[in-house]
Amino acid sequence: MDTQHSPQSANTGTDAEVMRPVLEAQDIARVLTRIAHEIVERAKGADDVVLLGIPTRGVFLARRLAAKLEEITGTKIPVGSLDITMYRDDLRMKPARAIGRTEIPGDDIDGRLVVLVDDVLFSGRTIRAALDALGDLGRPRAVQLAVLVDRGHRELPIRADYVGKNLPTSLRENVQVQVQEEDGRDAVLLGQRTARAAGQ
Repeated sequence: MDTQHSPQSANTGTDAEVMRPVLEAQDIARVLTRIAHEIVERAKGADDVVLLGIPTRGVFLARRLAAKLEEITGTKIPVGSLDITMYRDDLRMKPARAIGRTEIPGDDIDGRLVVLVDDVLFSGRTIRAALDALGDLGRPRAVQLAVLVDRGHRELPIRADYVGKNLPTSLRENVQVQVQEEDGRDAVLLGQRTARAAGQ
């Protein structure tokens, strides 16, 4: 994903970040259901669909989508994870990252419709890295992208096929996705970094 996960508020330093919810748990459940129906409609079923979540929160979202697809189609949908750490173009510019886990369900992805799942689409660089990683694993019939939030500000010609919420943002704003499995709650939060009011 292309965003940072930070606490809901920061009370130290010269800046304070206050996060406000733009999606709550019921909203997230609703948009995931809609995306699942859109996948079935566009793929004319889900027989050859494979879902690959991009760690961390994309993996949990992919598992939820797989469950909803199974409810709709009656077919168990293969779901796995795709770590992109070694494919990032900013690898040399940022601190060392822990390498995540790639899990490809079933035999392989050759000839399958792979739907990449991520929480936030921002610059597009994460998805480019995911496409590079995917190319080393096999040759899918097609690759699609599902994201919970598209916040804009693309730096590469990449767009999502399925979007939970288009969220116009400024570059000064921070988008944070929380999921129950990782954060203890489901929410999408938007924060604006502002200078502390004291003395101003």
